[in-house]
Amino acid sequence: MKIRDIDLGEKPVFLAPMEDVTDPAFRLMCKRFGADLVYTEFVSSDALVRSVGKTMQKLAICDEERPVAIQIYGKDPGAMADAARIVEEARPDILDLNFGCPVKRVAGKGAGAGLLQDVPRMLEITRAVVDAVKLPVTVKTRLGWDDSHKIIVTLAEQLQDCGIEALTIHGRTRAQMYTGEADWTLIGEVKRNPRMRIPVIGNGDVTTPERVAECFARYGVDAVMVGRASFGRPWIFKEMKHYLTTGELLPPLSFDWQMDVLREQVRQSVARLDERRGILHIRRHLAATPLFKGLPNFRELRIAMLRADTVDELFALFDRIRTTYGSEA
Repeated sequence: MKIRDIDLGEKPVFLAPMEDVTDPAFRLMCKRFGADLVYTEFVSSDALVRSVGKTMQKLAICDEERPVAIQIYGKDPGAMADAARIVEEARPDILDLNFGCPVKRVAGKGAGAGLLQDVPRMLEITRAVVDAVKLPVTVKTRLGWDDSHKIIVTLAEQLQDCGIEALTIHGRTRAQMYTGEADWTLIGEVKRNPRMRIPVIGNGDVTTPERVAECFARYGVDAVMVGRASFGRPWIFKEMKHYLTTGELLPPLSFDWQMDVLREQVRQSVARLDERRGILHIRRHLAATPLFKGLPNFRELRIAMLRADTVDELFALFDRIRTTYGSEA
């Protein structure tokens, strides 16, 4: 699969853009374990235009994570075009437009998935950004606003006509948020549309190596994007790539090995931010990691781990977890 001249290989697996998750350290770790393309957290176009410091920091990328995409969102065509030019100076490989974020503070203000209720404006934004930069421009969106307005088959052609070079579809409506099951049938319909010439990337509920292989086989997508299943489990890309290559599950990774990866995530998070903010940032991964699922009598340790305020305190708990559960996990 290629996006313009960027060769992403056969059956590539991508790390989805996720707010407060896909920071540089996490992207690099997922890349190390096999992610073929990684995305930044989404970036506000209005904040970029105003040069808000915290937002500008989100443009920081490094050569080790390439190919990498920077994703922006907003509702004003002029501001989105201006933000795109700012992003281009950061030299990502791809510029992605977020037309899929369902959260109220974004969609409720007419950006992200909110633009599924104003397709003319979405297309105006897309054309403005494509015209503003030389980078390949891609889009990530959803099936539609709700079950009564699943417009993705028509919308995909319209976006392609605006000049985008790949389209990612999350198999839910905005009304679903992240609930219910992702519906891949319409993603497959978009891919089978003979008028579609650009790569189609599927996203939603891709949580296992078997599922990623099924998505390629059943729906014919060009790539699969993994989101929440990577929380506290960056090695999921290693598992998926092994299965896609061999048709066999990767032998189970040891409990100690996985604990070491989580420990490294903590170190990198603290190094990038500081001790307090780094630990706050990593709690989402520690709360979601499947590593601790099903461990007997783990509740008190889990609570203590998610309340730890220092690296020393957290790592002491890690040592206790390893001693208690390492041999039986």
